[in-house]
Amino acid sequence: MTIPFFDGHNDTLLKLLEDPRPNKVELFAQGMPEANIDLPRAKEAGMVGGFFAMFPPPLKSNLSAVAASPTTSAGQLPPELDIAEAQRSTNGMAALMFRLEKAGALAVCRTEADIRAAMAEGKLAAIYHHEGAEAIDTDFNALEVLYAAGFRSLGITWSRANAFGTGVPFRFNADPDIGPGLSDAGKELVRVCDRMGIMIDLSHLNAAGFRDVAAISGKPLVATHSNVHALCPSTRNLTDWQLAAIRESGGVAGLNYATGFLRPDGKMEPDMEIDLMVRHIDALVEALGEDGVALGSDFDGAMMPAPIKDVTGVPKLLQALLDKGYGEGLVRKIALGNWLGVIGRTMG
Repeated sequence: MTIPFFDGHNDTLLKLLEDPRPNKVELFAQGMPEANIDLPRAKEAGMVGGFFAMFPPPLKSNLSAVAASPTTSAGQLPPELDIAEAQRSTNGMAALMFRLEKAGALAVCRTEADIRAAMAEGKLAAIYHHEGAEAIDTDFNALEVLYAAGFRSLGITWSRANAFGTGVPFRFNADPDIGPGLSDAGKELVRVCDRMGIMIDLSHLNAAGFRDVAAISGKPLVATHSNVHALCPSTRNLTDWQLAAIRESGGVAGLNYATGFLRPDGKMEPDMEIDLMVRHIDALVEALGEDGVALGSDFDGAMMPAPIKDVTGVPKLLQALLDKGYGEGLVRKIALGNWLGVIGRTMG
């Protein structure tokens, strides 16, 4: 039995952008084994779509190395990124996404109905997402252009500061309550996104910024790829009060497969069992209810557990939930239904 699933976060477009080979569309469409996701393996595994993130690092960076570098692991935020550099890289990833759509490898989706239509046609449904708002100006002119192009989901910060807010450093055995809240521009960004139907992603945002979003936004609170702080005390994970706020808003949190946010020792090492992922899902279901838990792999952006490895490993996680005693209906909600529900409540 193949259970269809929707992924809350991947960095596959960045992986493609930084690949030196020119035939990037063919790489994704025909097979790219060095990546965690390509089209043949996604279809094999039952992946029907996901949030395709555009993370704006300086070009030619190594995302995994940045996340595991001595400076960031010691709790230092990387430097802020210039808007021109951010726009250069995000435009490159967006162009790749639209080339993939033109080639028939995926469909860029703006609503829940679009996702369902793509699924019915057997196309991979892609939500246009930015991980960090560095490519957006404080007058929001870029936001209008992005929205017209199909942009529908925004993480205000990655793990650094920008004009709108401050992210959490990659620090283990620490609380995400680090740094100031949203700037005035950041607060206005939340209001504008609410009006436009752009989902706000709270993953990577610090606690003060989270509180600001919760106070301003009238939409469900969403953390696309974050785990449970009580099980792995990383600044990237959600504390009890954050989980309670997400539940109260009717929001969703997607399980992040990154080992450093799953393991109780916080190590970014692949040697771990799927049972640890199930323990985080158990805790998320307890905290958020059956409608509040989804998947948010962080494929192509983090160290994966050895038993998962890539997109073809996701059925093993879903089977582990069934083996644990989760009913098939609940597993299907975690795999797909809960993302469709919150997308409908935020984007339309």
